[in-house]
Amino acid sequence: MTDKSIILGRFRPLDQILAFDVFDDGFNGWMEIMPNFCNGPDFEQSPSILSKDQWMPMMLSTATYRYPGSHGSMSGQYSLKVSTRPIANRYEEMPAPGSMAHGIKRISFVRPGVQYLQFETWFAYTAEQDKCDNTGELPGLHENSIRAFGFGFDLQHGGNRYHCGTRYLNAVNGNLVKKWQFAYPWAKDDREWAYDTDGDWCRMGVDPYWFGKRFPDGRHQAFLDVPDGRQELCYNETDCKINWQYFRLLLDVKNWQYVEMQCQDRTFDLGEHPIHASVPYHRIDGLMNPLCWVENDADRRSFLYLDSVVVSQQ
Repeated sequence: MTDKSIILGRFRPLDQILAFDVFDDGFNGWMEIMPNFCNGPDFEQSPSILSKDQWMPMMLSTATYRYPGSHGSMSGQYSLKVSTRPIANRYEEMPAPGSMAHGIKRISFVRPGVQYLQFETWFAYTAEQDKCDNTGELPGLHENSIRAFGFGFDLQHGGNRYHCGTRYLNAVNGNLVKKWQFAYPWAKDDREWAYDTDGDWCRMGVDPYWFGKRFPDGRHQAFLDVPDGRQELCYNETDCKINWQYFRLLLDVKNWQYVEMQCQDRTFDLGEHPIHASVPYHRIDGLMNPLCWVENDADRRSFLYLDSVVVSQQ
């Protein structure tokens, strides 16, 4: 097994490391988002327009493809695989059940006076190489079948709930966009946040990955563009080749501001933009859950792989 000290050298952690997850060792507490089975009479889901019961479970994967066999991970055999089902709605519609997948690790704040919180990972992404589309150049590449993927935190601290993170908006209705955005709600109220639905359990700012209206030009009421945020990531010549890439997100959780994010060799200044404070939920003060997600832009499965993750604070 690879020496974990060598793997840690690929990261830039803050003073205190809270989690150092190498998925050759197992799931390390990461799991899929599940419905809240808390309603009567038979432990039913919370009422909502968006059901999570079609979301795929996490996998420990050797990244297997039909031509090369098992790709393995960056550091060994297994990575954490987050995968969708082969279904998608148009971008401006509510996400189709199963078109998104979501991984989360459930931990909590452990130290008073912390100012900075950071998420780091080495990741790879690809679409399923299931068939050629028979149109355009490289009809079997499917790069534009991946709508978006992202990384961030679900936090509750000091009497507020905070959903913060950045996503790579890769494609909108088949058109490549390739830009970074950060989570910040701009809907007018809870009803608009829930696609003009009355009585949904969700509150504005919570769960921005699938709530918030979307528009054909790529806008989303849950996200704002990162300044100068367009970036060409490494997507190889076929869907059975993956390249491991570095990501880092730094937050100020004392002043509740975005600080910066890094992907590969580019660091983006997030301008101390405020992190939106949402209405708190009962019983979860101190929540500090790192998370990731991936979403389809076509009726084809999308895969996000995490080789390893470091969560640190200072």
